[in-house]
Amino acid sequence: MPTSTLKQPKTELPPLIEREILFGNPEKTSPELSPDGKYLAYIAPDENNVLQVQLRTVGQADDRQLTADKKRGIRIFFWTYSGEELIYLQDAEGDENWHLFSVNIHSNQVRDLTPFQGVQAQPIAFDRNFPNEILVGMNIRDRSKHDVYRINLKNGAVEFDTDNPGNIVGWTADAQFQVRAATATTADGGSELVFRETADKSWESLRSWGPDEEGSAVMFSENGKILYIIGNHDANAERLLALDLETKQETDLASDPEYDVGGIVVHPTQREIQAVSFYKDKQEWQILDQSIAEDFEAIGKFRPGEFSITSRNLADTTWLVAYMTDDGPVYYYVYDRASKTCTFLFSNQPKLEGLPLSSIEPISYTARDGLTIHGYLTKPVGVATPVSTVLLVHGGPWARDTWGYDSEAQWLANRGYAVLQINFRGSTGYGKAFLNAGNREWAAKMHEGASRFCKYPQICVK
Repeated sequence: MPTSTLKQPKTELPPLIEREILFGNPEKTSPELSPDGKYLAYIAPDENNVLQVQLRTVGQADDRQLTADKKRGIRIFFWTYSGEELIYLQDAEGDENWHLFSVNIHSNQVRDLTPFQGVQAQPIAFDRNFPNEILVGMNIRDRSKHDVYRINLKNGAVEFDTDNPGNIVGWTADAQFQVRAATATTADGGSELVFRETADKSWESLRSWGPDEEGSAVMFSENGKILYIIGNHDANAERLLALDLETKQETDLASDPEYDVGGIVVHPTQREIQAVSFYKDKQEWQILDQSIAEDFEAIGKFRPGEFSITSRNLADTTWLVAYMTDDGPVYYYVYDRASKTCTFLFSNQPKLEGLPLSSIEPISYTARDGLTIHGYLTKPVGVATPVSTVLLVHGGPWARDTWGYDSEAQWLANRGYAVLQINFRGSTGYGKAFLNAGNREWAAKMHEGASRFCKYPQICVK
């Protein structure tokens, strides 16, 4: 039969989705419970479409705006343990010299806690037993390094706390709110974990990682005898380890031979790690504390999509849960531990609901040298014939794409393109062998691994 007489599959793209819906500000996002559980704060745009911190009393409809940023909007905030104020980060005109601002939830008074011109502030720690203090890294004395400062949230006093010799890139405080561990860079391109018994003692080396390894401190146990760390020494992927500070012995708490440890869930008051995640094709949770096993089981069954615990009150009776979907918004719920039930709070972009969005399919293939490459394929809705494909490459390169709603992928798919997102060699999360396979391979094997899958301008999306 002549080719011209064959019946071709019908192709019918859905209506175009407006870019403002796909790329616009969320209507409400990032909800956080106050430590006492009385208030709920979240981010939402004001009448000028600038993102602000909003507040409501739990159980009431008294939502009101707390902040009044004029230009860039607020995207990062957290509660203080006093429960009377929030802290948010903001820079000036995109200069990335972030300042920490506090806002009183009763008076709306805003104070710049780090009012130093040209200085960048980095939150380090805050603790429920020290509700009126915060530890902050700032490069006041030398713009090339961040020393530790202790800021009094009551009167705004800034006190120098710990000197940075120049190579410290991360600080860790204990349950007494003293800086006792740090991660330092080394001359060979690796890093080192250092520790001191007390704030007035000298630093000692606990462990070093070479230039092809990764590692850092997570937190101290409540009694200060255990330092939880993440590292891929003696293994391919980053593991969660408990380091006994007396014996210097390490215990493997959670690990996977191929995937790095991802998210970590910590008890709100006891400094105990309760669960960790490994991000494979999708997120997978590993429970370490059986007291939350039934909670995770109930949450996981409530609705489809990946879930994460975004906030908990100190009494640990109420959790806020976020469900990520690939073809719609993020859905936020209030989870009651006593009844094991979820109550809908809001979604971040309700205008996405009911739209003809595409699902995202995890894929993998073998590169020409035998290395397995993972990624995601988004197929346009209503298309049953081969279509042009866009290779959408993540930045970094030390980053990775994950499953879930992606505005760029949805924008392209809605306009008839298949979208291929490849976690090329050098991407993070797949262990150090995969990460280091990208070393010195920019514009070489790093790119070849992606081009092998896309050597033709069209792929079949039947």
